[in-house]
Amino acid sequence: MLVREVEAALAEDLGPDGLAGDLTASLVPAERVARATLLLKETAVVCGQAWFERAFSQLAPETRIHWQVSEGTRVPVAREPVVIATLEGPARAVLAAERSALNLLQTLSGTATETARWVARLEGTQSRILDTRKTLPGLRHGQKYAVRCGGGYNHRLALWDAVLIKENHIAACGSIAAAVARARELGAGRWVEVETENLDEVDQALEAGADVIMLDELAHADLIEAVRRIRGRAVSEASGGITPDTLVQVATTGVDYISVGALTKHLHAIDYSLRLD
Repeated sequence: MLVREVEAALAEDLGPDGLAGDLTASLVPAERVARATLLLKETAVVCGQAWFERAFSQLAPETRIHWQVSEGTRVPVAREPVVIATLEGPARAVLAAERSALNLLQTLSGTATETARWVARLEGTQSRILDTRKTLPGLRHGQKYAVRCGGGYNHRLALWDAVLIKENHIAACGSIAAAVARARELGAGRWVEVETENLDEVDQALEAGADVIMLDELAHADLIEAVRRIRGRAVSEASGGITPDTLVQVATTGVDYISVGALTKHLHAIDYSLRLD
């Protein structure tokens, strides 16, 4: 998936002709070698090194990148930018891959940094942060990886690796019990989760034998009661409308997981730049 994500990013810039598609880079002599420095301009969790490297090696395998920090490291930046890596390779390839490489690095670092902020708020509680499928189109694998880099956990990757029965599925199947029973028939051992919106639905999901019960936008008192009923019988997950200000309050209920779409869709792209020597 990493290779596909990088190839798609490069194709957006270069078109079907690959390196030859960069009209501006073609102004540079083919034999020219470039040396460059990668700078980080704001405090962040560095994430996406493999994607960054692949963007250059896809065009010129002989490109060499020397990282000054390890993947997943939180790097504080005060006044001056911090050197993250140095790079050497064919100038045309370096110039052609630069934007795609930076786009991937800044987005994945942004995801990891945002996740780390949410995870830090939960310190001292037993709840864990989960991502969702609300990812940028074409970059789900990378963003799911970045969530892990930031200390979070992954929900299902896609529609094929787990069953998540939501309101519309329940309506189409007729009941929570019918939907879970059908999931057991077809799921081939995959875990089954049911989204619930009230305590009655929580009881139905428990009776049906769901593995995970999502508690969607329950009032705080109901959330406390739902977690009490679920404990020891299934895994609990709080979801919907959770903000940084309400996160700790949700965690005090003892819920196992808290899923947050903002990790991957409300991120701030981290400020990097690549400067040729």
